[in-house]
Amino acid sequence: MLEEKTTRSFAIGAAAGLTAGLAANAVRKIFVQAPTMMAGEWDDALAAEHRAVLELFDQIQATEEGHATRRSLLLTQIGHALAKHAMEEENAVYATLRIHGQVADADRLNGDHGYVKQYLFELGQMAPEHPLFLSKIGDFRSMLEEHMRSEEETVFPKLRGVLTEEENERLTKMMNLEGLKIA
Repeated sequence: MLEEKTTRSFAIGAAAGLTAGLAANAVRKIFVQAPTMMAGEWDDALAAEHRAVLELFDQIQATEEGHATRRSLLLTQIGHALAKHAMEEENAVYATLRIHGQVADADRLNGDHGYVKQYLFELGQMAPEHPLFLSKIGDFRSMLEEHMRSEEETVFPKLRGVLTEEENERLTKMMNLEGLKIA
């Protein structure tokens, strides 16, 4: 009888723990995606994410010698922000570009994301106190700024213009769902 109660108590506790863990993860994901969701439609939300990433670059570029731990932490934050952002763009926006005949833009921007991953890999292999670390961060930022400008000034307005209001709303929802997957 005691063994049966213990087993039942354990099962209830395990189920409660699992439920709490899943709920906490869902809340965390919503919390991470919330700034993007509140920024507006897909193009405004992605532009807001661009600004947030550039703020992280400002912080890492402002570090001084001896701040290796801070540099590592900021590089990790940049990598996470860009991974979520890439998922949103590649799986929602760039796919929509292709559907609407803007294949060259989608391919070019997707190719840029390959270079983003390369920069993150190379910086991850480099000691944060290496004398060329901040120089490489600067090169990375320049490449990203060019990519962001192209999206915000040309590609996104062109895509928004060919989509109906309903399609823009659907793209916003799809983009946010992609962000939640990795948030």
